[in-house]
Amino acid sequence: MPFKRVHHGDQGETSLLYGGRVSKADPRVEAYGTTDEAVSAIGLARALCHDPWVKEVLLEIQRDLFAVGGELATDAQSYAQFTRHFRPITPERTAHLDTLIAQVDGQLSLPNAFIVPGGSPGSAALDTARAILRRAERRIVDLHRQGLLANPEVLRFVNRAGDLLFLLARWEDRSLPQEVVTGQRA
Repeated sequence: MPFKRVHHGDQGETSLLYGGRVSKADPRVEAYGTTDEAVSAIGLARALCHDPWVKEVLLEIQRDLFAVGGELATDAQSYAQFTRHFRPITPERTAHLDTLIAQVDGQLSLPNAFIVPGGSPGSAALDTARAILRRAERRIVDLHRQGLLANPEVLRFVNRAGDLLFLLARWEDRSLPQEVVTGQRA
């Protein structure tokens, strides 16, 4: 199927789901655009990671972040329509991330210092994805403060997903022969 080019965005506007046009500089567009960046960065991390379980978890996060993007691209007045077509982020999805966080954290021994990213290609990509997702989180906080976030669970979910990406990066490097590089000066 060929890519449909309609040029509707040539004037600096884009459509929200279920109607309405906004500036491409609108905070909602910034939030879901940054979330989309995170989804792509997680995809790169998934391609670079070696652990099959990590790859599975990353795909799960990507799919949930597509739902986040859809929620962010839906005007509050159209949110009920969104929930008829898509599964919104629920407390159960956030609790699932909490379970994964506890599972990974319980098996890692982390230094009491900042960890310098770059232990392996997979962990470096995970840390990049985490940083992008944290930027998306800041954009979502802005939406929440402006009263534009219909589902506050999105904010909790994205926060936990960032925590999990950090831990998965450490998990990916757990079997490396060298020590974890910290940000402390020698």
